[in-house]
Amino acid sequence: MPHPDLDPDKRYTYADYYSWDDDKRWELIDGKLHHLSSSPGTRHQRVLGGLSCQFGKLKISGINLLHAPFDVCFVPGVGSADNEIQTVVQPDLLVVLDKNKFEERCCMGVPDLLVEVLTKESAAHDLKTKYELYQRYGVKEYWIVHPNDQTVLVFKLGEDGMYGRAAMYTASDVVPVPLLGDLTIDLNEVFAE
Repeated sequence: MPHPDLDPDKRYTYADYYSWDDDKRWELIDGKLHHLSSSPGTRHQRVLGGLSCQFGKLKISGINLLHAPFDVCFVPGVGSADNEIQTVVQPDLLVVLDKNKFEERCCMGVPDLLVEVLTKESAAHDLKTKYELYQRYGVKEYWIVHPNDQTVLVFKLGEDGMYGRAAMYTASDVVPVPLLGDLTIDLNEVFAE
């Protein structure tokens, strides 16, 4: 449910977004308002925790691993002001190789790898809207994790700037992450109850 003072038909910027003092979680996509569910369920949190532990094995210096709630601002250009930024998302997990993209309150620029863990409320948004958004901005890898089916879809950006066909993994698989050296993600550990 939108904040009573926010118009769902209006376009907003990060300056607007950052000024809101309610306790709701929001995203802006091309200036349009999207409300996020306030508290994901137990299975979602367990899977996200498992992913965080697995990605936490990162041994490459300069790798930054963060998880929601944390703002990612897709900027229209270098040095963009808050009132020029119209796209702000809060992915479940993000990996950024360039530490210079971080400010205290957000990541300013495109992360290298983003993960979304599906919920009933977020599935359509994550599968379509965010897929298209992350592809458009050039996120190198986009993972969509389905906690109920215990599957992971990994989309990799091709040289043509498009995501190729997804590689699908199940709970018994180990996912290689060549983007991050020799890191592998053991999905049996991620989906363990």
